[in-house]
Amino acid sequence: MNRTKKFLYNSMSTALYQAIVMIAGFITPRFMLVHYGSEINGLVSSINQFITYFNLVEAGLGSAAVYSLYKPLADNNHKRINAIVSAAKHFYYVSGAIFAILVVVLAAVYPSFAKVENMPYVIISLLVIALSSKSFLDFFSLAKYRVILTADQKTYVISLASTIHIILNTLVIVVLSINNVNVLILYIVAIIPLVVRTVILAFYVKKNYKYLSYNERPDNSALDKRWDALFLQIVQAVQVGAPTVIATVFTSLKTVSVYSIFNMVMNGINSLLNIFQNGLSASFGDLIARKEQKKLQKAYSEFEYAYYHLIFIIYTVAAVMLQFFVNIYTSKVTDVNYNQPLLAILFVVNGLLYNIKTPQGMLVISAGLYKETRWQSLTQALIAVILGILLAIPFGLYGIMIALSLSNLYRVIDLLFFIPKNITHMKVSESAVRIIRLLVVSVICFVPSLFIKVAVSNFIIWAVYAIIYTIFIALALTIESLLFDRECLFSLISRIKNTIKSK
Repeated sequence: MNRTKKFLYNSMSTALYQAIVMIAGFITPRFMLVHYGSEINGLVSSINQFITYFNLVEAGLGSAAVYSLYKPLADNNHKRINAIVSAAKHFYYVSGAIFAILVVVLAAVYPSFAKVENMPYVIISLLVIALSSKSFLDFFSLAKYRVILTADQKTYVISLASTIHIILNTLVIVVLSINNVNVLILYIVAIIPLVVRTVILAFYVKKNYKYLSYNERPDNSALDKRWDALFLQIVQAVQVGAPTVIATVFTSLKTVSVYSIFNMVMNGINSLLNIFQNGLSASFGDLIARKEQKKLQKAYSEFEYAYYHLIFIIYTVAAVMLQFFVNIYTSKVTDVNYNQPLLAILFVVNGLLYNIKTPQGMLVISAGLYKETRWQSLTQALIAVILGILLAIPFGLYGIMIALSLSNLYRVIDLLFFIPKNITHMKVSESAVRIIRLLVVSVICFVPSLFIKVAVSNFIIWAVYAIIYTIFIALALTIESLLFDRECLFSLISRIKNTIKSK
């Protein structure tokens, strides 16, 4: 099976998974808001973010292990593969033990500064432990399977198992919340779908990788890049989690709930975008490992072209339609104001900047250039955290989102120069000019919405307007492609046609 076909299989399965994630991501917060209120919703979001930070004890282990497996998988070197996965398993167990200790500390401390009306200290502590169960199972079971499947470009297996987990998890939350079951019991029951996912992956790996052994003498040197990969994971965690943590400390849990609802939509968009990039890191890693420079340049240029056009379509539509969606979604929630149009625009700007650097960031992972980018990653994290805290005090969520946007802007500029110099050896202007062109077209398409007032009272009307805007913007960007990026457009179309014919 060639790389393009693997990409298609991974993309189709990921499309299903991300669609389910997006739907579930819209369903479960709604039930939490209606049946438990904004404060509980903010509490759960806040706890989950602290747990995300604790996951950093993985210290880049997954990325380093996947990178180290590219070459032995390409060479079919079973002994080397087993040595790497054995080392990964050992370090995952150690990391899991550290994670468990951190969770216990959080369970003891967190209730002291995040008090909730009518919820005892001990219940909040137990909720912390229940919500951490997913990560705990990841460290001690799922992670060792995920490493080999990701490196072997078989993320479709992970996606299918995770799809089953999300469906079962959503059913648990919906059914139990409707019956007003205590929120702690709800999340304890939600552990069951996690076990189902792990069993499925364990069965697949044992059946299809009969040579795989986690008892081989570990090759710890293969994971040397894990400490450098840690910097990259820190900045990713900061981008995802800093707003929630800063808002928890400097605002209120209800404000955290406002952030979580807007961010829910952004996560839904990122889920859609993950469909088109999932598994590609391994594909590009394979090209880099084989030193196929010309193929790398061509494949990367096509991916960047397609991905940039996609994100500018999606985020231009989001700039117009996001606040309408949030208003409809929170129509029955009155304990806090969710109608904040300027905040919606800031979320869109930050989301666009975050995704503009995705193609370049993916190549950093594929090439294993963690050490070479660690100071840039650290600078981005510091901008988000320090500026976020300084601006959160006078401006609340608005200040936090401005800080995040500026940190992403810095990283976009940095990677636009770093990747051509160190990996692709292409012209910097190619990506920069493409971004500027798309930005100009998107702004021109967005401006009319500021003067055209529409009434959007339900999701059906919202969907109609969203489709109309999508078609309008897609046509505008297609014209831009025909005028300025025709070669890349036709090359991408040709690749897709050849792949379909080869089936």
